[in-house]
Amino acid sequence: MIRIAPSILASDFSKLGEEVKKVVVAGADMIHIDVMDGHFVPNITIGPPVVKSLRKVTDAVFDVHLMIENPDKYVDSFIDAGADIISVHVESDYHLNRTLNRIKKSGKKTAVALNPSTPLSSLEWVMEDVDMILIMTVNPGFGGQKFIGSMVEKVRQLKKIIDGRGLKIDIEVDGGIDLSNIYAITEAGANVIVAGSTVYNAADTEQIIRQLKEKAFQG
Repeated sequence: MIRIAPSILASDFSKLGEEVKKVVVAGADMIHIDVMDGHFVPNITIGPPVVKSLRKVTDAVFDVHLMIENPDKYVDSFIDAGADIISVHVESDYHLNRTLNRIKKSGKKTAVALNPSTPLSSLEWVMEDVDMILIMTVNPGFGGQKFIGSMVEKVRQLKKIIDGRGLKIDIEVDGGIDLSNIYAITEAGANVIVAGSTVYNAADTEQIIRQLKEKAFQG
């Protein structure tokens, strides 16, 4: 099952609640919420209060991607705000196993994110602790970037590792995904697709989400 997760980073922040409801009605499977601190990535976005406010307008799955330093200090705030899935970066968490266990004990789903240049070997000792792995297909920090084609092979290798261990882990990709490349990435093994600009810049939101799902299967 392919799931489409529009990233609100590409939405109109002046009417954020409406933008979230719009894509949910149009067929989005979850909402991807990019949290940036201006340190781990060169941009600043939103925090727990905004997530809490958005929780009031929809019961959709909130896929919260923490692009922040020391995420262990903040996961509880995002849990309380209404996150359903929390992704933390291997590169920014000094105590990754502890952070994942805190998320898991709260009843939320755990995810680990990797920047394009971060090797899959960094996941060696946490794979049994995660529900999802997020492969960044651009360098994080800004929306609208060009897809890095070499990440297709990275996803393919990750899928082999997951299957080889007999694990059930979703593979999410984030960055530059559109109709021209979605099949390559799903054929390699990804099943959760973050699409920001592709969805929010489309003239017909329902149509683009439907087309992305069709292309993900048919190429």
